[in-house]
Amino acid sequence: MTARSGIAHHALTVLVGQLAVMAFGVTDTIVTGRYSQDSLAALSIGSAVFVSVYVAVMGLFQALLPIWAELHGARRPRAIGASVRQTLYLWLAASAFGMAILLHPGAILRATEVPGALQAEVRSYLAILAFALPPALLFRIYSTLSQAVDRPQFVTWLQLASLLPKLPLSLWFTFGGAGIAPQGAPGCAWATLVVNYLLLGVALAMLARHPSFRRLALWRRPQPPDWAELRQFLRLGLPAALSITVEVTSFTLMALFIARQGALAAAAHQIAANLAAVLYMVPLSLAIAVSAHVSFCRGAGEEGQAAKLALQGFMASALMGCALAAILFASRAPLTALYTTSADVAALAAALLAWVALYHVADSMQTLCIFVLRSYRITLAPLLIYGVLLWGLGLGGGYAIAYRGWQGHGPWPSPLPFWGASTAALTLTALVLLWLLTRALRWHTRPAATAREAAGA
Repeated sequence: MTARSGIAHHALTVLVGQLAVMAFGVTDTIVTGRYSQDSLAALSIGSAVFVSVYVAVMGLFQALLPIWAELHGARRPRAIGASVRQTLYLWLAASAFGMAILLHPGAILRATEVPGALQAEVRSYLAILAFALPPALLFRIYSTLSQAVDRPQFVTWLQLASLLPKLPLSLWFTFGGAGIAPQGAPGCAWATLVVNYLLLGVALAMLARHPSFRRLALWRRPQPPDWAELRQFLRLGLPAALSITVEVTSFTLMALFIARQGALAAAAHQIAANLAAVLYMVPLSLAIAVSAHVSFCRGAGEEGQAAKLALQGFMASALMGCALAAILFASRAPLTALYTTSADVAALAAALLAWVALYHVADSMQTLCIFVLRSYRITLAPLLIYGVLLWGLGLGGGYAIAYRGWQGHGPWPSPLPFWGASTAALTLTALVLLWLLTRALRWHTRPAATAREAAGA
């Protein structure tokens, strides 16, 4: 479980699955881009709102990975099963909260001044995805559990298989045919809803039948809410979820602020954002794998090995980030041509991708750091860092330059200031989180701490 080859295999397996999921977004972007520029702009806005909501509530469950991985390392499978059953109470609350926002997005659209011509299509898109949220969150619990017990392939297989219905359904519902009228961006939402329920059905069958899950005794009668355990979940999950919310909204709110610049800017930003999200899957997959293995080692009382794996993971993530950024920068022109037939959209998107390349280097480093910090139960400090730097310097700085001007220069109504400011903020974030991580590793591997761990203190 703790060998570097094990982490590499785990990370690669997660990456394949994450890229399959990202193919959903790529598919929708290309399909709506070919349908119309306005539908692509509506997709950009709608997906920004949905992703913000989904990632915020999903963070509660992703943050439970260290708890379940530690129990796995301590050889306590039935404790994992009991813990998973308690998460169903969080799932009910998170689903109700998320659906309420998606079904009533008016305040968000008004606050971000989304053009009225796009609002009807955006509202339809979000209303459909509201009913796709509960199965998506249940599948996230299944995904986190599979990663915690070192069975990420059970997730990847399903994510890859989901591509088979997703592409034809998106094309069918978006362009219409066989008795269905063309729907534009909402057509992609219908395709996602259908696929989410198919994924959930297969995941539940896996949980019921596969030996790797049967030993967890998952299918016992649910116990009443264990408030002590739920508080433990929230102490770890709530700051982590809020951190993810700040991170993602600092990214997705750009789409909403950029939308007021018109369909050209929104469409170009959607291409840049989509490619940035695809690249993010590489450090995310490595961070998930490293976090699971670090937590497994900590559960088994191997603090020194946990620290070694954390540092090796950081170096690998930083090097891969630099390599992928260089590839993106060199290939930005043909990539934008793949997404759109509009020369104006392609030209602006290519300019944005130069910033995306730099953004990805910082993103690779900070993602690994924050995931491993959760293995050490450090979640509040990263939340504060994210709030100040990503919201304040990144999103706030980009807004100020774009719409208010900077140091005697007038406003620059373009997506470029947002990407530039966000890149600077994310770079500072990565440096501060790396400092926090190195402090945590030194603290937990000092001789006194190691002796207490060995004594079971």
